[in-house]
Amino acid sequence: MRGFKGGMFGGDFRMGRKFAAGDLQLIILALLAEQPRHGYELIKLLEERSGGFYVPSPGVIYPALTYLEETGLAEVEAEGAKKLYRITEAGRRRVEENRDMILHTLAKLERIGEKMAYVKRVFETDRHGADDGDDGDFMQDGGDIRAARMLLRSALRMRYPWSKTEAARIAGILERAATEILQGGRPGTRG
Repeated sequence: MRGFKGGMFGGDFRMGRKFAAGDLQLIILALLAEQPRHGYELIKLLEERSGGFYVPSPGVIYPALTYLEETGLAEVEAEGAKKLYRITEAGRRRVEENRDMILHTLAKLERIGEKMAYVKRVFETDRHGADDGDDGDFMQDGGDIRAARMLLRSALRMRYPWSKTEAARIAGILERAATEILQGGRPGTRG
C-alpha cells in the first residue's frame, strides 16, 4: 500500500516486517519504562496500540527481551513459569537518548490503530447486515452499499496474500474509488 511503504522511522511502515530489531528493542524498553511487563503483555500491548496492524510473534519478542537482558538494559524476575521484565538504569538512559524517535513511533502506531478501528467499523456488519456503532445515518440507504462492501471484502480475502506489486495495484484501485466517492462522481469536485 502506498501509505505503508518505506522504513519504520524514515517513512511509514513497511509491508511485512514492521520494525528493525534495534527499533523494536527501543519500543520494548519504552514500554518497560512505563511498568514491568511479561513478554505476552508486550505482544498484546503492541497489538492494541496498533489496532491489530502489528502483532509481533513470540519468536520476535522473546529474543529481543533476551538481548535487552544480556546487554544490561533490562532485567528479568522469575514468577513461576513466567518472566517479568524490568528496565534498568542503563535502559532508562537509552530510552531518554532516543525519546523523540520513540514518541514518534508510538504516536504513529496509535494513529494506525485509530485508522484500523475506523476501517473495522466501516466493514463490520452485525447479523442483520446493519452497521455496528454510531454510523447509522452513514448507511441509511442500506442494501446496495452493504452488498458492494461485502463483495469488496470477499475480493480482498480471495486475493490475499498479495505481492508488493499486487498490493500497490489494489491500493491504487481503492484510492481511486475513495477519491471518486469524495468527489461525488464529479471530476475535480468534492460532494
